[in-house]
Amino acid sequence: MSRLLRFVILIQLLGLATSTTSQTDALGHERWEYALEDTGDILQIAIPLSAGIMTLLKEDYQGTKQFGISYGTAILTTHGLKYLIRKQRPEGRDRYDAFPSGHTASAFAGASFIQKRYGWKYGWIAYILASVVGVSRMEGPDGYHDFWDVLAGASVGVGSTYLFTSPYEKDNFDIGFASGNDMYLLTVVYKF
Repeated sequence: MSRLLRFVILIQLLGLATSTTSQTDALGHERWEYALEDTGDILQIAIPLSAGIMTLLKEDYQGTKQFGISYGTAILTTHGLKYLIRKQRPEGRDRYDAFPSGHTASAFAGASFIQKRYGWKYGWIAYILASVVGVSRMEGPDGYHDFWDVLAGASVGVGSTYLFTSPYEKDNFDIGFASGNDMYLLTVVYKF
């Protein structure tokens, strides 16, 4: 899975590197702003997709089930809150679906699942990429969300994961042995 995450990061960095010239469009927006926005659009799907693929590569079908439930909860909660709260978008469009940020909820649901299920070895990269998604929603040419929208989206994503996800334990069976002072100890542990 780390190869997939490295590939996603490489593609994103290449996209940013080719788009970060100081050229501007007709409205005066710099090209890097569009690159950041596009990066956020891609990562909001790539991070949870990576989490789901990770469960399949590890043949962790319990994790697949937990991810489905936690991710589904995050998305349903996000869209339910958007419908109930009806906060106008900060860029001034006549859309009342700013709170919470769906992109951020999706990205942080995937990132927090990776971290909670498989540890910080993979989780730290996922959280950095999810943070890029949050920044991309506040910055860029349109600025679709403010800080509170993004914070709420991240909270929904992380919260749903922590409700429904447990750490991955590959082995349920462990044997230990210790000796000293003419004593021998054999331990057998079975987790169920």
